[in-house]
Amino acid sequence: MKFLDPNDRFFRHAWVRWLTVLMPIGWGLFELLYVGSPFWGILFLATGGYAGWMLFFQRDKG
Repeated sequence: MKFLDPNDRFFRHAWVRWLTVLMPIGWGLFELLYVGSPFWGILFLATGGYAGWMLFFQRDKG
């Protein structure tokens, strides 16, 4: 079982993939800029980056 399976039926709609990527990135920016917590900010930004890589570049187009 993968941590994030880009070919799962759940991610068939583009809006679900975009939300999965943009929500952690947005929260990471919030943590960095408003809360001032670099650990959580970097962690959420990395999570959003990983989700973007998996859902948009590693996904089977078929």
